Amino acid sequence: MLRLEELLFPSIADVAVLSVDVNDEAVRIEARSTVAGSDCPGCGSWSRRIHSSYLRFPADVPSGGGRVVLCLRVRRFPCPVDSCGRRTFAEQMSGLTRRYGWRTERLRSTLAEVGLALAGRAGARMARVFGLSVSRSTVLRLVEALPDPEVPAPRVVGVDEYATRKGRHYGTVLVDVESRRPVDLLPDREASSLAAWLAKRPGVEVVCRDRAPFFAEGATAGAPQAVQVADRWHLWHNLSEAAERCVADHRGCLRVLAPDPAQTAPNRRSSKTRPARRGLRDIVSLTGREPSTRPSTNCWQAGSVRCGKPDFVRGMRARVIIWTEVRVRPWA
Repeated sequence: MLRLEELLFPSIADVAVLSVDVNDEAVRIEARSTVAGSDCPGCGSWSRRIHSSYLRFPADVPSGGGRVVLCLRVRRFPCPVDSCGRRTFAEQMSGLTRRYGWRTERLRSTLAEVGLALAGRAGARMARVFGLSVSRSTVLRLVEALPDPEVPAPRVVGVDEYATRKGRHYGTVLVDVESRRPVDLLPDREASSLAAWLAKRPGVEVVCRDRAPFFAEGATAGAPQAVQVADRWHLWHNLSEAAERCVADHRGCLRVLAPDPAQTAPNRRSSKTRPARRGLRDIVSLTGREPSTRPSTNCWQAGSVRCGKPDFVRGMRARVIIWTEVRVRPWA
């Protein structure tokens, strides 16, 4: 049969469960440490003599949708070293509590994983579903407290510049080309900064960069063993610029394919006025009345038609408006 310690704290040693109280609001677990003493966090000296004790109530992961509160009997020990700055210190249960912590370590890790997956607001809403009442700021603070993950040394490094203030201040961004993730940011784009960064990572085999001279100098000085290549975007960009310059230099050799604008101007003018003239003839044939050259103030009086000259200058748009008026309200 499983003991309570193995059931409630499977990954934590040296913990004794004294009692478990279950009610409608929460599950209360009383526990204490079974270790005879503790190490001083200041000097590391071992102390056995108990100075005092107090109760601590850290929140734990919920059970069955209800809150779980630990009631821990924590002991204080005096430091045996007189030169140590700490006179007394409280014991910490490894894997369960930390100094000034209101939550257990497994609850902190659970909320941090929720924050990594959903960020602040959505993570706080999901935590309420689990039975944990936390704010978005708490979730983000737990995520920020996580240590930075260990990034393996990249083999292919992409180097480019970024602007913190465009036209004024630029830095250098370094990207792992194989994983397509940023690796580091340098505060400037000097060759010395890039050379110092590459010198600390001798495993770099390929440096993918643009044609900036300071990047070339930094890559040569910091990673002489690496092969320097041009990235695809800058390669196509430089090719397009070279092709544009070549076409501009030989512009006189190209044949004139476009027609003369002077010959096509009358045709374009007549094509613009033709739809308006057709619309005018259609209105006259339908209504039997000649449209006025001035817009009428009373547009829907008996026998009046709003189709003055300013409307017909708009061409096809004016014709669509006129046909709509005729269809909705035909004249007798």
